[in-house]
Amino acid sequence: MPDATRQKTSPSYLLPAEDTDFMLNRRELRGLRFALEYSKADLLLRDWHVRSTIICFGSARTPSPEQVEALRATARNGDPAAEAAATRAEKLSRFYQEARAFGRLVSERGGALAPVDGWRDNVIATGGGPGIMEAANRGAMEAGAPTIGFNITLQHEQEPNAYSTPELTFRFHYFAMRKMHLAMRAKALAVFPGGFGTMDELFEILTLEQTGKAKASPVVLVGKDYWSRVINFDVMLEYGVISPADINLFDIVDTAEEAWQALLRRGVQVPAAL
Repeated sequence: MPDATRQKTSPSYLLPAEDTDFMLNRRELRGLRFALEYSKADLLLRDWHVRSTIICFGSARTPSPEQVEALRATARNGDPAAEAAATRAEKLSRFYQEARAFGRLVSERGGALAPVDGWRDNVIATGGGPGIMEAANRGAMEAGAPTIGFNITLQHEQEPNAYSTPELTFRFHYFAMRKMHLAMRAKALAVFPGGFGTMDELFEILTLEQTGKAKASPVVLVGKDYWSRVINFDVMLEYGVISPADINLFDIVDTAEEAWQALLRRGVQVPAAL
């Protein structure tokens, strides 16, 4: 019998699901890749009986207390630049602590630890990376609750933090699909100081609510000094580019406890079993 090795080793002979080059690099299959990114996270979240989430956004550059201490150790040699960097990091690190506290108290009080009819509510979910995302996942993990990380493949690889539940740590190629998963189960949004990515995610949610494309969910911004200086919502109102009702889409607070109380006032539902 003639040898068919060349035929069997040809890429065309691979089953489509086994041909990663075909699956990942053909432009014509982008829609299929979208569907796969949607379905994988959706099915695994269902397997874990996650019914609703509370999302935490904020800067990936926010240092942990351990990182601040390392900077302080470096600054002890009297270098003014190192001292200034440590002081700046310490100021920002306060929000790491608040996000960590928020992740813990929401997990303890919101339902993630107490499934009702098998379903978990108000599970902490983040973008899965460092900084504020790490802090919120860390607080939830310390409470003993499952916690979700929706990571993204970037040009400079963003590693998942060590505190999201491994089975609930996802990686996306498409920002759009990642944003969809962040929003689709969210019952509330807590936003800590952040940069371009944080602003993008915040205003995406606010726009969806403003235009009625998404059901209104409670939104809280943590860090009064930061938000009052970075975004002047009153000027937007003065120029008429937003309406008075738009200002009422969110609260601005300073602490994790205040953030949780604001979300409760705005209608976050806690399972009756709690």
